[in-house]
Amino acid sequence: MQTSIHPTAIVSPKAQLGLGVEVGPYAFIGEGVKVGDGCVIHPHVVLKGPVEIGPGNEFYSFCVIGEKSQDLKYQGEPTYLKIGAGNVFREFATVHRSTFRGQSTEIGSFNVFLAYTHVAHDCRIGNRCVFSNNATLAGHVVVEDHVTIGGLSAVHQFCRIGRFAMIGGCSKIVQDVVPFCLVDGNPARLRSLNLVGLKRNNFPEGTIKVLKFALKQLLDEGLNTTQAVEILEKQADKLQDIVTLVEFIKGSERGIIR
Repeated sequence: MQTSIHPTAIVSPKAQLGLGVEVGPYAFIGEGVKVGDGCVIHPHVVLKGPVEIGPGNEFYSFCVIGEKSQDLKYQGEPTYLKIGAGNVFREFATVHRSTFRGQSTEIGSFNVFLAYTHVAHDCRIGNRCVFSNNATLAGHVVVEDHVTIGGLSAVHQFCRIGRFAMIGGCSKIVQDVVPFCLVDGNPARLRSLNLVGLKRNNFPEGTIKVLKFALKQLLDEGLNTTQAVEILEKQADKLQDIVTLVEFIKGSERGIIR
């Protein structure tokens, strides 16, 4: 595989490009950028370092990856961005490095970031997530695997989004979103299981039935979160996913959306 760099592109001599990388017209690749094999960098893309990019990623026009943190506490110290394999960053997507010295913003593999999405400093993104147009994360947000975030939705600093969760379009997220569920609204409320997502990922009917029971407890207005968790703990031996749900709720610092 031969690396191809358009003559109008600007590539720092201190950047590292893997095998088979394609760099389009007017792209900018700065010092400290490491690009893995087979990545495609379309026209007018900006990559700034220090950033480590795995193989097979595709960056569409005008996205800016690895720019410095917008956090006002950032004083120019060396911070990092790490990106896994096979991600797609569509037009005008932005991803920023960490705020604090030696730390990093981290993105896993096989995620899709549609146009105008934003991942702020110190976020942690898992694998196989979909960010619809204009979905935005503030700093220090954790997004677990297989999450879908609807268009024009915004997530507050330090929130966590559990695995296989879905956030409806135009939602305001100010607390943690529990795994396997769908939240929607401004402010967002817990609405249902993410049934479509669970079925698409081949969750057995028995598992879905037990998760429906768990959701019923969380939606019961007569129970506070502690009481709901106590009921779920009695069911934890029946399903590992209930254990995941209980541990997620117990680990919440901002509280969960109900």
